[in-house]
Amino acid sequence: MPRMNLEGSSSIVTGGASGIGEASARQLAAAGSRVVVADLNEERGQAIASEIGGLFVKCDVTSVEDAQASVAAASEMGPLRALVNSAGIGWAGRTVDRNGDAFPLDAFNRVIQINLVGSFNMLAQSAAAMSKTDPVDDDGTRGAIVNMASAAAFDGQIGQCAYSASKGGVVGMTLPIARDLSAIGIRVNTIAPGLIDTPIYGEGEASDQFKAHLGQSVLFPKRLGSGEELAFGVMECITNPYMNGETIRLDGGIRMPPK
Repeated sequence: MPRMNLEGSSSIVTGGASGIGEASARQLAAAGSRVVVADLNEERGQAIASEIGGLFVKCDVTSVEDAQASVAAASEMGPLRALVNSAGIGWAGRTVDRNGDAFPLDAFNRVIQINLVGSFNMLAQSAAAMSKTDPVDDDGTRGAIVNMASAAAFDGQIGQCAYSASKGGVVGMTLPIARDLSAIGIRVNTIAPGLIDTPIYGEGEASDQFKAHLGQSVLFPKRLGSGEELAFGVMECITNPYMNGETIRLDGGIRMPPK
């Protein structure tokens, strides 16, 4: 069975205006798919979408209407075959801080809503559209979905209670959703990145020194991963016809210490 052919298809990448999402959008476009860059960053999102021959849709992943708008925009460009759930936020804070104050529940809820509920929302709406397309091969494949978790789902550090919970939820829903969607020929996998060089670390000499220091804790190679390297894993999950129901750590072998 050859790799899944994306020529003439459409795909959606949430968080596609930067980092892992941007790299994934570029590789999907290079594989022949028309990409919807679904993000809140209009200026950057528009620029990337026009550069890769896709469309930008301003998208809050927790909104059903925005998810449906992204799916509709993709479906106009071709049959929807791929979704990459790359949008997400972090919110550092201890469960009880040094002043004896509890972690704010609204902050915990927000991280869960965007990282976990938002991923499910985009996934469910995209899968519904994929189910109405014609299969692409003799197996009956209609599409592939890649979620983004984190090494923090397994090795959550001090201050990552909300983030780890949200990413652990993404890992936990991967297999049951893959089982749900097997009936309609849609594969579901999750990538769990380690330390990745994204805009979250800022720019400049101090940022570069900090990233070099972080990289020393990676097993090998001793550096931060790139968005492009993560996107290689995303593309494998999408195009390999036998890759299904799996969570893959893509982290250079790091196991995160408590802090």
